[in-house]
Amino acid sequence: MFVKKSSGPRTATLPDGRILTMADLPPSDTRWVASRKEVVVLAIRHGLITRDEALRRYGLSDEELDAWEQAVAKHGRKALKVTSLQRFRQPKVD
Repeated sequence: MFVKKSSGPRTATLPDGRILTMADLPPSDTRWVASRKEVVVLAIRHGLITRDEALRRYGLSDEELDAWEQAVAKHGRKALKVTSLQRFRQPKVD
């Protein structure tokens, strides 16, 4: 079996002890659910893939990925659920 060479690390150890590998990343044509969004954010945060590589691989916009990163930082995986968006949005101030 051959392993494709990559310029970055192949694994990342998360603070909770889990190990994240390139094989854990979702496919490029994925249906986005909260857990898959979280994996992409964690992979970027821990240096498994670059931000530019994630944008290119998944066809994401900067704003979309920024929103995912902010949601995970503030509220965790629950904030990435589409059905929970209203709960985690800040009320508008006039």
